[in-house]
Amino acid sequence: MNAIYILWLRQIKRYFRSRARIVGSLGQPLLFLVALGFGFGPIFEKAGGGNYIQFLAPGIIAMGILFTAVFSGIEVIWDKQFGFLKETLVAPVSRFEIMLGRTLGGATVAIFQGVLVFLLSLLIGFRPELSLLPVAIVFAALIAIFFTALGTALASMLDDMQGFQLIMNFLVMPTFFLSGALFPMQGLPPAVAAIAAINPLSYGVDGLRGTLVGGAHFGLFTDLGILSIVTILSIAFGSYMFSKIRV
Repeated sequence: MNAIYILWLRQIKRYFRSRARIVGSLGQPLLFLVALGFGFGPIFEKAGGGNYIQFLAPGIIAMGILFTAVFSGIEVIWDKQFGFLKETLVAPVSRFEIMLGRTLGGATVAIFQGVLVFLLSLLIGFRPELSLLPVAIVFAALIAIFFTALGTALASMLDDMQGFQLIMNFLVMPTFFLSGALFPMQGLPPAVAAIAAINPLSYGVDGLRGTLVGGAHFGLFTDLGILSIVTILSIAFGSYMFSKIRV
């Protein structure tokens, strides 16, 4: 347990040492909130969808968590290239503990990023219901852990950052855009609806939207159940791939 705590703390310290990284990571969520929120807001309202900022903000919060969580895997490749990972792996602790500590650290950073985007959305005009805020934090944590473990698993199979970024962009952007973060899930074409239904982030976005503004498409219990299962599976997959690392 000490190893998990140390690695968790190390990941958090890495993040807070870079103020530019914290500020820079808010640029994209702010752009989406302002450009889409105010740009498509009148159209969304005329179509009978209500306030688009209210609809959009939970999806952008999930986006902030998603990008921070997945790209924490770059640190695995960085540590591999500069020999830091080898020093960690020779320690008398299991690789599962090392992976779990890194995953929890990366997930904590991603949750903090989500909180920052949440606060930013309040300035834009988002007005959430706070009665289910603790449940929203649970959904945020599951999204963060799932995608941090997935990023770690993929980084364990790669040796260069360029390859990781290409794969992540190929994976992350469709995952985000087909999650219902930017558009309602009702009335989608069958093919798009089927893809959204097998997209884990769809249940995270739906859970955040259901807890913060109400109206979950799948239902909160379904969202929580499916997201919990895929998170456990991602930790198992990440642990297996991390155990196969050769440095």
